[in-house]
Amino acid sequence: MESRAKAMGHAIHPMLIVFPLGLLATSVIFDILYLITDRTGFQIAAAYAIAAGVIGGLFAALFGAIDWRAIPAGTRAKRVGAVHGLGNVVVVLLFAVSWLLRLGADNWEPSAGALILSFVGVILALFTAWLGGELVERLGIGVSANAAVDAPSSLSH
Repeated sequence: MESRAKAMGHAIHPMLIVFPLGLLATSVIFDILYLITDRTGFQIAAAYAIAAGVIGGLFAALFGAIDWRAIPAGTRAKRVGAVHGLGNVVVVLLFAVSWLLRLGADNWEPSAGALILSFVGVILALFTAWLGGELVERLGIGVSANAAVDAPSSLSH
């Protein structure tokens, strides 16, 4: 089943998800580095990465919802897509609350609660990313009907 939202012949949603996924994962790495080194700067970088990741996640979700609506009702793909999408909404909410907990702190100092929310968020994101892979790799969602090893360029149409 081909994606409904495309740019230059390719699905937009998979192009966009790399940004929030990478930014949110990087924020956790910055938090870990801050905990290990206690160096100012890592927690600030984490806060900025979270903010950008949440914004990117909301933007990617818009295109994911467009594609999800096109999946036939009553199919495994529709159910997996729903869990994938709702799980990612939870991921974005966990990181958004983590960011809000840091907002009033001196130098964006993360509280234990902010750190826990981010760590749980990144673990959940690994699961929802796997579900996204299941949708594409196993269930063929977002894959062109003309896909083949010698298919012409998507720009040739």
